Amino acid sequence: MKETKLKIAISQIAPVWLNKRETTLKIISQIDEAGAQGCELVVFGEGLLPGYPFWIELTDGARFNSTIQKEIYAHYFQQAVQINEGDLQTICNAAAINKTAVYLGCIERAADRGNHSLYCSLVYIDQLGMICSVHRKLVPTYEERLVWSNGDGNGLTVHSLGAFTIGGLNCWENWLPLARTTLYAQGENLHVCIWPGSVRNTEDISRFIAKESRSFVIAASGLMRKEDINCAIPHFDKIIANAPDYLGNGGSCMAAPDGSWVIEPVINTEVLLTATIDLNEVIKERQNFDPSGHYSRPDIFQLKVDRKRQCLIELDD
Repeated sequence: MKETKLKIAISQIAPVWLNKRETTLKIISQIDEAGAQGCELVVFGEGLLPGYPFWIELTDGARFNSTIQKEIYAHYFQQAVQINEGDLQTICNAAAINKTAVYLGCIERAADRGNHSLYCSLVYIDQLGMICSVHRKLVPTYEERLVWSNGDGNGLTVHSLGAFTIGGLNCWENWLPLARTTLYAQGENLHVCIWPGSVRNTEDISRFIAKESRSFVIAASGLMRKEDINCAIPHFDKIIANAPDYLGNGGSCMAAPDGSWVIEPVINTEVLLTATIDLNEVIKERQNFDPSGHYSRPDIFQLKVDRKRQCLIELDD
C-alpha cells in the first residue's frame, strides 16, 4: 500500500532584514533543522528573503519622487534575489542534502523584465534541489505597490510530493477565488499560503480554505520585530522612530481538511512547527464535496488561465 503520510515543517522566522546573505544562512539553518527532524517539506513566509518592505508605512512611502524612498529602494534592490544568477543555489543545495522540499517567499529581481523591477515571488524547490516553479504575486497589496510589480500566471501550478499534490499562493492572492480554483482544478490537496506576518490574516482564511477545498492548508508567516531593523539600512533613524515593537507577529498555523486545527496560530516567537499529515483525511472529506471533481459542473463553469511568463519583447532573430 502506498504511503499516505507526509511530515511538514513551518518555519516562522525573522529575516536579517534587507540582508540577502545573512538571511540565506538563516534559511539554510532552518532547512537543516527540518531535515534532521525528518520533514519532507518546509515552508517560509512571504518575502522573507531579504525581507518585507515594512519601511513604507513608517517613512511617508507614498510621497512622490522622495529621495528617502529612492535610497531605501536602491538598497532593497541590491539585496533582492537574482534567480538566474544563482542566488538560491545554496538553498537548493540544502534542500537536496536534506531531501526536503521548500516553499520560499522571496523578492525577485527579474532579468526577463529589464532587471530593475522587483517581484514578490513564491519559489518551489523539490527534494532534489531543483527550482520547479517561480510564481510572481499577481497584485501587490496597498503600499506594496510602491515597490513591487504586478506578476503573472506563470507558476500557478502544483507539484507532487509523496502522496500529496501541493500548490501555493502569496498572501492576499489566497483571497482570490479564481486563483484558488486554478490550483484546486489541478488536483491540489495540500495548499500553502505564505504571509509577511500577521495572525489576523491567518486565523480565519486558513480554516476557510481548508473547508472550501477539503485540503490541508499550511499558513507560513514571517516575524518582524523592532529589534530586527538593521542600523546599516539607509534612513534607519526614520524607520526606527515610527516602528512598533512588532511589525509582523507571525500567526503560522495549519488546518485540516475539515477545518479543524492541526497547528493553532503561533505568534510573537521564532519557531519551527512540525506535523505529520495523512492523505486519507483529505479523501474522507472529499466523499461529500470535491470542488473540482464530483461537485463541479464543467458543463456550466469553465476557467481559462494564461500561465505564460509575461514579457515586454519577443525577439525573432
